[in-house]
Amino acid sequence: MILLNFSHPITPEQQGQIEALIHQHVERVIPLPVQFDHQQPYLPQLAAVMDGLPLSPQELQSAPILVNLPSFNAIAALLLAELHGRMGYFPPILRLRPVEGAIPPRYETAEILNLQSVRDEARTKR
Repeated sequence: MILLNFSHPITPEQQGQIEALIHQHVERVIPLPVQFDHQQPYLPQLAAVMDGLPLSPQELQSAPILVNLPSFNAIAALLLAELHGRMGYFPPILRLRPVEGAIPPRYETAEILNLQSVRDEARTKR
């Protein structure tokens, strides 16, 4: 599994939780930090992030990929649209949650959300 990380670094503990949920090894974590300038148009900034993606079109369409989205909703929506266009499907995404009572704040892997399944199920309700 390849993890595209558009957010904070994934800790070894979080990676272990991810592997337990997906029942496979995360072979690569690709950090793709997202820091958009809110005073500038987003599409050119998205293009710059995607230009830094070290995967070929063939890998994007065939490799098992999991995505950790940035927390800013507009940027996350743009990334999903771009990834869907390049991959041909919606990738599964991570949901992290705060560890209750942790000082300093820590996050754990809560679940893997299968966006393609959500899309496919929604189509049956047209």
